[in-house]
Amino acid sequence: MSFTVKQDRFEGPLDLLLDLIEKRKLFVNDVSLAKVADDYIAYVKSLSEFPISDSAHFVLVASTLVLIKSKSLLPTLDLTTEEQASIDDLQRRLRIYERMRELSGKLKPMFGANALFARSERRLDPVFSPDADMTVSNLFDAALRALANLPKKEFLPKIVVDKVISLEEMIADLTRRVTESLKMSFRQFTGDAKGDRGEKVNVIVSFLAMLELVKQGIINVTQEKHFDDISMETEQVGVPKY
Repeated sequence: MSFTVKQDRFEGPLDLLLDLIEKRKLFVNDVSLAKVADDYIAYVKSLSEFPISDSAHFVLVASTLVLIKSKSLLPTLDLTTEEQASIDDLQRRLRIYERMRELSGKLKPMFGANALFARSERRLDPVFSPDADMTVSNLFDAALRALANLPKKEFLPKIVVDKVISLEEMIADLTRRVTESLKMSFRQFTGDAKGDRGEKVNVIVSFLAMLELVKQGIINVTQEKHFDDISMETEQVGVPKY
């Protein structure tokens, strides 16, 4: 099934419509190009697969018809240099297309009449004919070189990221511990903690939590001398822990 133009004054293939208009056997203004485009879109939608080749051909022929109709409607239209260059390029492409269409009609009856290379009925069996340098040792060396040039697999060292308790969690924990015990030492708080709290970073976080509680007035701290243990106590009474 191919696309057929159906108009009041014409019904037939699109190429025939263009040919009649170019030979002035049909007036271009008697043809509704908008209806031709709508009919072709409906035709394409009815197909199971999009006809790429036919669509390109339709665009080419339709652009020729639009150009002819534009010149007939606006014969004295002044065009810019860019617009004129675009039209000249389109006309050049259309002349080439018209020439190819003319030659294809003459080439069709000649195709296959005089074959330059006739199909041979003889079957050639494949034969393995290695080069003289293709020896076992050379093949082995080539395989070793190929293996040596393979990208090396890199094993990255595994890094274990330990969880560090946040300052907010440390403040809440220290508040609870001091409230339950009323009085405790800083060394006791950091030493009795389970897990990774004994690490340096957690000791620092514990010290910052203690300073924050002192700032808020929740606990009082005392230290007898430099580098001595810090005693923490609070006047807020909680549930004692024994």
